[in-house]
Amino acid sequence: MLYQIHENQRALKKPLADLAHSASRAYASPWSMLGQNPFTKNLSAGYDLLHRLGKDYKKPEFNIDSVEMGGVNVVIHEQVEMDKPFCRLLSFERYSNDVSTLTHIKNQPVVLIVAPLSGHYATLLRDTVKTMLQDHQVFITDWKNARLIPVEDGEFHLDDYVNYVQEFIRHLQATHGNCHVLSVCQPTVPVLAAISLMASRGETTPSTMTMMGGPMDARKSPTSVNEFATSKSFDWFENNVIYRVPANCEGAGRRVYPGFLQHTGFVAMNPNSHAQHHVDYFKDLVKGDDAGAQAHRKFYDEYNAVLDMDADFYLDTIKVVFQDYSLAKGTWDVKSVDGQLERVRPQDITTTAVFSVEGELDDITGTGQTTAVHAMCSGIPEAMHAHLEIEGAGHYGIFSGHRWHEKTYPALKSFILSHNT
Repeated sequence: MLYQIHENQRALKKPLADLAHSASRAYASPWSMLGQNPFTKNLSAGYDLLHRLGKDYKKPEFNIDSVEMGGVNVVIHEQVEMDKPFCRLLSFERYSNDVSTLTHIKNQPVVLIVAPLSGHYATLLRDTVKTMLQDHQVFITDWKNARLIPVEDGEFHLDDYVNYVQEFIRHLQATHGNCHVLSVCQPTVPVLAAISLMASRGETTPSTMTMMGGPMDARKSPTSVNEFATSKSFDWFENNVIYRVPANCEGAGRRVYPGFLQHTGFVAMNPNSHAQHHVDYFKDLVKGDDAGAQAHRKFYDEYNAVLDMDADFYLDTIKVVFQDYSLAKGTWDVKSVDGQLERVRPQDITTTAVFSVEGELDDITGTGQTTAVHAMCSGIPEAMHAHLEIEGAGHYGIFSGHRWHEKTYPALKSFILSHNT
């Protein structure tokens, strides 16, 4: 019922948001009947802000057209490597007319970036991808919006996420010999499970696995996110945040954790900060600070674009990661594609180097939650373990922004290169 009410409100807001957008442009026009003065600038800015508060935010695009490599401009072409019901594996092909650059490109490490399935789209890692493309062949998981997936495509559990990751790794191994895996936040847990299961079966595991800001052991330094997950019962989550997709969507009838509820939770974590950002945006528009206004649009175009998560996946994650701590306790059994239960044993990994990254000020994944991976992976030789704490970095700062460029990426690049096999 709540989801349908939201859809009705969204339909009602659209014409108002469109009208506000038109009014904003009209008052900003040099041909406005009222002319350009402080009054019309305030009107234009107010209508623009109203438009952005009421508009729909669609799935963003990566829009990575080129990167610079050694002074040479390399063209990027995004394409779908694999297409599965709940996820696409994207590749970013690089092209250049410079022969030496092409030769260099072919010999660079292959990296699979496993993006979070936790509300935002994979484009949240746009800065991560664009930076990595300078020195690596990059692939990324592009998780689909569950509201667009027909119920005929079946259920999607945390176990399925693990199996998807294994399938993507095997695909890259078959094509490129081996690969490196980078996971950010939520996927650190299923990525470790995927690689652990491969090791237990005697399969070739990736050359390296990098875990960035992930809840490997959510018992350590619990944040407000962890506390919320443990303060409610499993039944509470199932009864209060799970809804069926309305009839007007492709995924009609599918049980989901709706994106609009997730977005409400994101904003509720720092309401005063978001309010101030919108006030600053209004002021930038009035004084004509185009750079400041565009920075605001760029951030919130990404931040406000959210997807629905399949209910089974979300509820599994709450139970396994945040309530039972199954990975940390060594009690997690994952159902394989053939229906067999397999125990996740990180200690069976012996040939994959492991690198953990944490932000000093991370308020989503507390200190020590990610570094817990090292104790779990006791079978990996000590020389193949590495850790980095980024001073002054919050959760997003470890994979985007100046700290990512200046601190995280140089260390990550060196780690991958030193273990490239």
